[in-house]
Amino acid sequence: MNAATAIIPDSDHLVDAASFKLSMRQLAGAVSVITVGYGDDRTGFTATSVSSLSADVPSVIVSVNRTSSSWPALERHRRFCVNVLAQDQQHIAQSFAGHDGRQGLARYTGADWHTLATGTLALKDALTVLDCALEQAIHHHSHAILIGHVRAITVRPDVQPLLYWQGGFQQLAMTRDV
Repeated sequence: MNAATAIIPDSDHLVDAASFKLSMRQLAGAVSVITVGYGDDRTGFTATSVSSLSADVPSVIVSVNRTSSSWPALERHRRFCVNVLAQDQQHIAQSFAGHDGRQGLARYTGADWHTLATGTLALKDALTVLDCALEQAIHHHSHAILIGHVRAITVRPDVQPLLYWQGGFQQLAMTRDV
């Protein structure tokens, strides 16, 4: 059995960013690409910080770093699309994360997209797509918490999700109940 490592700051110090990031790597999350903008003013980013907020008025929460190149486009257009990626779409996640150096419009190359009711682009083969209008952006330190009112959805229940855990992409392993 592996021993747990405790990182406990003394009373005069806060938890440092590196320790916090190490801790957050223990959270497995679905990988999403957030698409923003229209025409030549399109961009987007990869996120694992997407969560449902309300079913009564279908809403989601997405976190974005305000130094991201996508932040100004979000402020301008006030629309975004959450594309939850399927297990075979790691290359799209990497492109929208900037791993291959692509920025803005170039990140859309190499995948099939269609235009949604709000005008944003959706990945045709995504696990699920949430077309959102930005209701509110709450600034908190370096990031903004986006609250999106879901205007339309599509779902592909026949595929498995792409997951991110401990700093790498993972696939879901199905187990059977005994």
